[in-house]
Amino acid sequence: MTENEVSVLIGGRAGDGISSAGQIIARLLAHEGYHIYMHFDYPSLIKGGHNFAIVRAAEDDIGAVREKVDFILALNQETVDLHRARLNPGGVIIHDSRKVDLAGGGIGVPVKEFLAAEKAPPVMGNSAIIGAFIRAAKIDWEGAAAVLRKAMPKGTELNLRVARRAYDAAEERRPVRGAGKPGLPVLTGNEAIGIGLVEGELELYFSYPMSPTSNILHFLAGYADDLKIRVIQPESEIAVILMALGCAYAGSRTAVGTSGGGFCLMTEALGLAGIAELPIVIILGQRTGPSTGLATYTAQSDLHFALHAGQGEFPRLVIAPGDAGEARFWSGTAMDLAWKYQLPAILLPDRTICEGLYSIYPEPETRFRAGPVMGDPGALPYFRYAHSDSGISPLRFPPVRGEVIRVNSHVHTPDGITTEDPRVTREMADKRMKKMAGLATEIEGLSPVRSGGVPDAATAILCWGSCKGICEELGKKRGFRVVRPVVLWPFPQRAFARAMEGVERFFAVETNESGQLAALVSRFGYTAAGNILKYDGRPFMPDELEEELAKVIP
Repeated sequence: MTENEVSVLIGGRAGDGISSAGQIIARLLAHEGYHIYMHFDYPSLIKGGHNFAIVRAAEDDIGAVREKVDFILALNQETVDLHRARLNPGGVIIHDSRKVDLAGGGIGVPVKEFLAAEKAPPVMGNSAIIGAFIRAAKIDWEGAAAVLRKAMPKGTELNLRVARRAYDAAEERRPVRGAGKPGLPVLTGNEAIGIGLVEGELELYFSYPMSPTSNILHFLAGYADDLKIRVIQPESEIAVILMALGCAYAGSRTAVGTSGGGFCLMTEALGLAGIAELPIVIILGQRTGPSTGLATYTAQSDLHFALHAGQGEFPRLVIAPGDAGEARFWSGTAMDLAWKYQLPAILLPDRTICEGLYSIYPEPETRFRAGPVMGDPGALPYFRYAHSDSGISPLRFPPVRGEVIRVNSHVHTPDGITTEDPRVTREMADKRMKKMAGLATEIEGLSPVRSGGVPDAATAILCWGSCKGICEELGKKRGFRVVRPVVLWPFPQRAFARAMEGVERFFAVETNESGQLAALVSRFGYTAAGNILKYDGRPFMPDELEEELAKVIP
């Protein structure tokens, strides 16, 4: 273990419940007072393939896992063969003794015998491995059992009996000291996004399953009745966004979830949202491209796509949260801003955030709230695109007695009638773009650029999105300032200038091939001294990034 932290890897086949087991281990360590980050690695296969999860637990906020681990929990031989070199000196391998040949050492668990004794199904084998881990890490059984009861709502007592058999048969090997703090709840980024959307008064969520945002669909569908929302899976991504825009026209707050390939199909309708001034929130979960690419791995390669998608020019909002807590805050804020300014808002997490598991503070940031500008219900005729100083036209929703509320994908007059008049074309374009000035001013009050590390250091790391945790960790360790725009469009120029005051040089850290954020800030006069880029589908790890930083920053 490094200082007072611990890392645990659990691996097995697809179908062994590795993600669920990793989340249980994360909750056990959170109960001991640690801050948590979990990374889940799995191939894009319908069946088979090696799955593993790494849980890192530390005394402070983290957002990345280490290469080296202190425990390996192996449900099959492949896990040992692939990961044994990752074990720290003095680390422990806990394994299914019938499936793993360890040639001595480790803690063997007779999983099949324990399952047979309790008449338990094979999927509960990970409960046996977890029970042995609890004993090996010297975690109090009563406290652990309370965590297991909450984490295993189905077959709870049977799982506990299997885990207890393994606990009794194992031995203490590598005690986990605990952080001596109250435990924090843990959420995936997708769960946090779902919660944030609901806090932003979401009424309908549309999605066609596509990694890494599919679990937002599953999460919201599971609580739809309790939350009084509708969750709908149409037949395609095109249907997803068109149905959502139709509901927005009728006055319902909507959001859609997709990834790069699905967003490609949505771009024509994105332009419809722009010219028709229809509010919508789009969750664009990034993964490795182009095309299908690596369907279950990560990248930060869709920034320029999000900034420029759709033909023509129209206002939009683009936000990249850095962890689950920020994902919760900004998804709700995006909803409010989309409705206030009547434009599309794009939330841009990557797979690292979407499917990563984070400690999250129960009390989020004070949420931004803004209602839409509503028209006088008695005023007729109603002009859907009436001019105003702000560019925002008062909203009315159908049905309105004696009036038709017209929205239009063509250039249109203020009452929504198609036109090709050059003067009106220019006036309506100016009207739409006026909203960007108000939006930019509003954004400046929401801390759109975050600073971390050593705030007054002359050397800075520039990053965005999921690189937040690892860059702030290394910034503190190596004495660098960390500058991170959260709102990427409209670009928060004043806030960014303040964050960069006193910076003599900066290096961009991104998980893409071209340095997309570095290219964006260069449009505003800031040139990176160098880029540290990773584009193999995997996130940075602390030792790896520290080595790369040492090459360019002595």
